[in-house]
Amino acid sequence: MATESIPRKIQLVRIAHVYYKYPDMDTAITFLNDFGFSEEKRVSDDKIYWRGYGSEPWVLCSIKSDKAEFGGVGFVVESEEDLQIAAETLPKASKIYELTDAPGGGKCVTFHDPVDGFPMHLVYGQEPAAMLDIPLPHEPFNYPVEKNRPANKFQRFEKRPAPVHKLGHFGVRTTNFAKAYKFYCDHFNFLASDLIHDAEKVDRTVFYRLNRGDEEVDHHVFFFAEGSSYKVHHSSFETHDFDTQVLGHDWLREKGYKNCWGVGRHVLGSQIFDYWYDPFGFIMEHYSDGDQVTASEPTHHSQAGPGSLHVWGPAVPGDFLD
Repeated sequence: MATESIPRKIQLVRIAHVYYKYPDMDTAITFLNDFGFSEEKRVSDDKIYWRGYGSEPWVLCSIKSDKAEFGGVGFVVESEEDLQIAAETLPKASKIYELTDAPGGGKCVTFHDPVDGFPMHLVYGQEPAAMLDIPLPHEPFNYPVEKNRPANKFQRFEKRPAPVHKLGHFGVRTTNFAKAYKFYCDHFNFLASDLIHDAEKVDRTVFYRLNRGDEEVDHHVFFFAEGSSYKVHHSSFETHDFDTQVLGHDWLREKGYKNCWGVGRHVLGSQIFDYWYDPFGFIMEHYSDGDQVTASEPTHHSQAGPGSLHVWGPAVPGDFLD
């Protein structure tokens, strides 16, 4: 239940995982394997936890449902006290509960966005996983006048899905930017890396990073843009490098999935992007080579426009901005 006085900000440590609900689990399982997830725990045929090759115990939970639905994102918090503050102050917050069937365990509080009502989850006490031993290229790059790879050493790659490392960020369309922006700034240690305004100089989009002081963090873990109706825009998963990413692009194309946008390179965050539609219409992104920032980097301001989205790659498709 929300209160008039706001206690100290809830300290988020990192983005961790996301929930998706699917009407056809067999189709979902095929796609998630083709996208590069690894099945970690099958609770039942109606609920499966998936991991990347990083140290997160899981990065996506697929749940059987009557309709396709976004089930919210989980952030790791710094302490159990943060969970208690969340349970007492955030809108429609649950009590602290145990993640009884999830890999890594832990405790959780679920609350709901005050503007559009989608769920978000705060987690503490998970046990980290050992990284998966997946063969990944680490070959030096040969520039025109700087040859770093030894002679007689060749580049050879395996055709396969792009292995997911971690969940990097997610984004939604909000119906009230100003209210959402105030709420997330008031209650959490989010910092705006970039604010995007319209022609009237009114802010309409934010890219949030986490304020972890001198610790280097991803340029953004959460973004939202104002629109006439709510929707989840996409969830984005880091993969190893450009070659790995494009091999994954070819794999998804050859399997018959619909590309949304990519491959290209963003301006804000600098990451190489590749967006795909899953069979249920959700947008899922592979990214690599994103920017790292600390709390000392100021917020940057710019005006919305096609040139602000990417520096190279295909033209921005109209449905990407819907």
